[in-house]
Amino acid sequence: MLIVSVVVIVGLLGGGGRILLPLLAAGPALAATTCGPHGVLCIGLLATGLGTTLGIHDSAPNRELAAVLSALTVVTLASSLSSSVLRRRERVLAAVRSVAEAAQHALLKPVPERVGPFEVAVRYSAAAAEARIGGDLYALVPTPYGVRLIVGDVRGKGLPAVETAALVLGVFREAAYDEPDLLAVVGRIERSLTRNLDGDDFVTAVVAGYPQAGQLELVNCGHAPPLLVRASGGVVAAEPTHPAPPLGLRALTSETPSLQVLPFGRGDQLLLYTDGVTEARDHGGEFYPLAEGLARHVSDEPASTLTALHDELLEHVGGRLHDDAALLLLRKPPMPEPAVS
Repeated sequence: MLIVSVVVIVGLLGGGGRILLPLLAAGPALAATTCGPHGVLCIGLLATGLGTTLGIHDSAPNRELAAVLSALTVVTLASSLSSSVLRRRERVLAAVRSVAEAAQHALLKPVPERVGPFEVAVRYSAAAAEARIGGDLYALVPTPYGVRLIVGDVRGKGLPAVETAALVLGVFREAAYDEPDLLAVVGRIERSLTRNLDGDDFVTAVVAGYPQAGQLELVNCGHAPPLLVRASGGVVAAEPTHPAPPLGLRALTSETPSLQVLPFGRGDQLLLYTDGVTEARDHGGEFYPLAEGLARHVSDEPASTLTALHDELLEHVGGRLHDDAALLLLRKPPMPEPAVS
């Protein structure tokens, strides 16, 4: 409407309306990008009416005016059809995304604030636009062998990634209850992925367990190392002692996952995350410094810590993520203070 109005006003006040008449076709053509079919038709009718007025005002020859108005009508009808097709495709895409997101949220079941001896908080942020359907996964379950958890990231996006995430989580939840050894849990996930994945697909993951008081087990399969926050202060990365390939790729290498045992006492915290956090960049291309952010915002309440981290992450990227980002924080509460009589 603004373009059409400007063309008509300039034509009426500055003359040269006959020269400006073809520019009226820009109105309905551009309207197709933002308006529905009815909106495009309205803009086209407005442009046609005002073009007729402008042509009569400038005494344009009937044949010339008819040719311009005919072209304007054709552009309007074509733009209206284009807008209709575009809207239909957007509705189909939105429906597919909605189904995929519903499936993904059903897989990523809510984690209670307290699981076994731990206080727990989770933040999952789906990315915007085309990348918002991804394969980030997490689960935390109490088992006969202690609390066990997994945080991982499936290569790729879309429905295939969601399907692979569902496979990993299903196998993990079963194996976590059945297998006394954490490496056996990882082995079952690996065998299942080997049978079901294509050759170039894989899943990076950290599988953790707490089999007994003060002892944390980690198996890192090509994933970013978790961050440990000691009760005494300081943030350190739990780098794997023997790096292993991502799940689904073990057949391509001789390396096998190894069990890493770390002390984990009262007041300690463990942050697991996906690469959507550490690979988030600002406008200058700088990565988000997660370890530094955690050191700034760590508190005695995991939910408050993750809220502060998430807010700072969004501020770092300018308010919009371009990849899924998952954060899971465990905290072993300190001993309660004895009551004073």
